[in-house]
Amino acid sequence: MTNYISLAAILFYLLAAFSLGKTLLQPEEDARRRFRTHFFICGYIALMFHAVTLFQNIDIAGGLNLGFYNALSLMGWAVSLFIMIGALSRPLENLAVALFPVTVVALIFEMIFPSSRILPDTAPSGLYLHVLLSVCAYSVLTVAAVQAVLLALQDRQIARKRPSSIMRLPPMQIMEDLLIKIIALGFFLLSLSLATGLMFVQNLFAQHLVHKTVLSILAWFIFGALLWGNWTRGWRGQTVSRWTIGGFLSLMLAYFGSKFVLELILKRV
Repeated sequence: MTNYISLAAILFYLLAAFSLGKTLLQPEEDARRRFRTHFFICGYIALMFHAVTLFQNIDIAGGLNLGFYNALSLMGWAVSLFIMIGALSRPLENLAVALFPVTVVALIFEMIFPSSRILPDTAPSGLYLHVLLSVCAYSVLTVAAVQAVLLALQDRQIARKRPSSIMRLPPMQIMEDLLIKIIALGFFLLSLSLATGLMFVQNLFAQHLVHKTVLSILAWFIFGALLWGNWTRGWRGQTVSRWTIGGFLSLMLAYFGSKFVLELILKRV
């Protein structure tokens, strides 16, 4: 039954991405508005089916199964949810063209490859809070990274005096301001995640947390320096994009890199 629900989620994610693609290509405002409505309907239905799949796979007897592929799917869902909610008031829906297919891939992996890393029911509530904050921080900063890629492409096209090749993106000023706001939110959540996580560190080496901790702190410094540079030095454009992507890569290696090595290569669950 879970596989059928996952397939339904995959179908609606793809329909939402297709509707958004049609929106970006339509010259008439009425047609764009119609396809944008289809995007929201399909997107929220996909999120609903995906949430059911996650609940069935993660909420198990004895605790939460946060194995590699379950965690990857959970992150995909959280990123997609952030985009859908943010798109109601901010120009974020364009990011779904790239991120929804990635979420589909994560769902397929979750269906095909079982994974197991149990967070037991007996774990302290603060550890559950740390996991929640980590998921939120990673999701927000993933959106920031994709926004940074779009901003870099937009800046390059304008520098080459070929703005007509850019999809229907908002003006660069709006794109940059939105990116900084997303990074500021992600930095705040990452700060809380690190603070709550360090409370449960007893032995970095025994708990296999050295790489994860070092890379997460490095990401925190990168995003903090980026915000400082933007607010005090006026960093913009390609500079902001490069720092954002660098911080995201460090954060991705911190979580999924270490998780991949420990669970799938070293088999330490």
